[in-house]
Amino acid sequence: MIGIFDSGSGGLTVLKAIRDELPSADILYLGDIGRAPYGEKTSAELSLFTMQALSFLGKRGVTSIVSACNSVSASLALSLYDALDIQASHIIEMVGPTAKALIGVPGRLLLVATPATIRAGIYENAFTMLGIECEHLTLPELAAMIEFGRSEAEIEAYIRTQLEPRAGSFDVLILACTHYPLVEHIFAKVVGSSVRIFDPALAVAERAQRRLWPQEVGDGTLSFTVTQETLQFRERVAHFFGEHPVEVIALEQLHPPTSRAQ
Repeated sequence: MIGIFDSGSGGLTVLKAIRDELPSADILYLGDIGRAPYGEKTSAELSLFTMQALSFLGKRGVTSIVSACNSVSASLALSLYDALDIQASHIIEMVGPTAKALIGVPGRLLLVATPATIRAGIYENAFTMLGIECEHLTLPELAAMIEFGRSEAEIEAYIRTQLEPRAGSFDVLILACTHYPLVEHIFAKVVGSSVRIFDPALAVAERAQRRLWPQEVGDGTLSFTVTQETLQFRERVAHFFGEHPVEVIALEQLHPPTSRAQ
């Protein structure tokens, strides 16, 4: 079974892309809405949340992991694989597939992401090693606005305010937060048809298909677990996948597996 975890509902965009590539895979989704957004968290907090999520998913029988949250990608260190007995080849994060997909892409690149993602420098380091030139822009409030149901007018005004100073300076916009594709149509309205919008979920799904098939062939079941109930999450699940039950767990059920993560 594949486990997908994210700070909230943004990872549903990754789940949808993976579902299209691996329709027979059994998938358990964990959305840590109770501690969302992750973009303002410290590195120590993100490492702890990552350990807790991986441990929880492992106890539920997950054998492969997709981290759908860009903010925690920097926390997916080999030490975590060893501590949780998860093979490195069975964990897929967002940065590697994205960087590879952008090799040779023409035009000027602009990456938009949360403060935690930009602060970690994970995309910057990957792009530098691959010879990719890319500017970046932090959108501190956007993930929370999307997660907790701010109006499209408010979201558009915020995106426009943040991006208009960069108008004309980029040809490709990289949505390096899984929440952002939920409002891709708003980004498209703001930046115009001359700018290509890149959703990393597609690259991640292709990586999952290559790495996890055929071992992750099952009955095609989907399960959803969140640490806080929200109408927005249920509506997005229904939009992408039809009506599904959503299990709500207490934050206390996400425990680090050893005292080393305290």
